[in-house]
Amino acid sequence: MVAQNSPAHSMMAAQAQVPTNRSRQISLPNPRQQNLLNRAAHSLAAAAAASSSHSLVSPPLTQLVQMASEEAKVVVPESVLRKRKREELWAAASKEKAVAQKKKAIESRKLIFARAKQYAAGYEAQEKELVQLKREARMKGGFYVSPEEKLLFVVRIRGINAMHPKTRKILQLLRLRQIFNGVFLKVNKATINMLRRVEPYVAYGYPNLKSVRELIYKRGYGKLNKQRTPLTNNKVIEEGLGKHDIICIEDLVHEILTVGPHFKEANNFLWPFKLKAPLGGLKKKRNHYVEGGDAGNRENYINELIRRMN
Repeated sequence: MVAQNSPAHSMMAAQAQVPTNRSRQISLPNPRQQNLLNRAAHSLAAAAAASSSHSLVSPPLTQLVQMASEEAKVVVPESVLRKRKREELWAAASKEKAVAQKKKAIESRKLIFARAKQYAAGYEAQEKELVQLKREARMKGGFYVSPEEKLLFVVRIRGINAMHPKTRKILQLLRLRQIFNGVFLKVNKATINMLRRVEPYVAYGYPNLKSVRELIYKRGYGKLNKQRTPLTNNKVIEEGLGKHDIICIEDLVHEILTVGPHFKEANNFLWPFKLKAPLGGLKKKRNHYVEGGDAGNRENYINELIRRMN
C-alpha cells in the first residue's frame, strides 16, 4: 500500500481531482447557441402539435361555417351604412318617378290623339259647311260672303335702306327685324294701322290651315328661357304652354288658326319664322301687290307666297 503522506499518494489524489475541476469550468451557452436551441424547441413543438391535430376528430360542418362567418364579420362604418340607405331611397324614388312618368306619357299620348282626331273632324266639318253655304247662295241667285278674317301672316320683304325711324320701330314691335322674317298677327284696328305704316316693306295676307300647319311643323321654333328651341317634340310645347292647356303641336296649330283665347301667349311662344328667299324671286318689291309688285295686302294669295318661301 502507498502511504498517505508519500509522493505517490499525493499524485494519485491530484489525478482524481482533475475531472471535478474540469466539470466546474463548463460555462452557459452563448446567445447564438441559445437561439439555435430555441428554434429547435419551437420546431419540435410545432411537429408535436401537427401530429396531435391529425389524430383529433374534425369539427362538424355547421361549426366550421359558424367559425368562418365569425372570422368574416367586419365592422362597417356608419357613414357607409348611411350612404347605402340613401342610395336605396334614391333608387326607390327614381323608380317611382319613372313609373309615374311612363303612366303620364301614356295618358297624354291618348289625350293628344283624341284632340288631333277632334280637330281634324272639326276642320272637315267646317269645309263641308262652307261648300254647302256657297251652294245654297248660288241656288238662290246670290253669292256667299265669307266672314271677316281673324288671322294675318306678315313677311318682311325689304331691308332698312332709306327707312323712317318710326317705320323701323314698328317693324321691331312686330318682331320683323330681318328680311324674310314672318309672324302671325291678330286682325284688329291697332294691327291694321301699324301695317299701313310699314306696308311698303312687308307682304301680308290671310293664311289657311295648310299654310299654318306647314310653317309650324317645318319652320317652328319655340321660346324657352329666352332661348330659340326647335319644336322637335311635344314636351317643348308642354313646357312652354302647358299652363294654358296647350300640350301638343296640334293644339298650337289650332290655337293660332282659330285665334283662340290664348293666342297672345301661343304667338309670343313662337319664334319669328326665318323663311328663305321665294322660289322664282320677287317681281317688284317696291310696288304694291295691286300694281303688279309684291308689297302690301294680298289676302288669300299669301298662301302661294308661303309655299315658295317655306
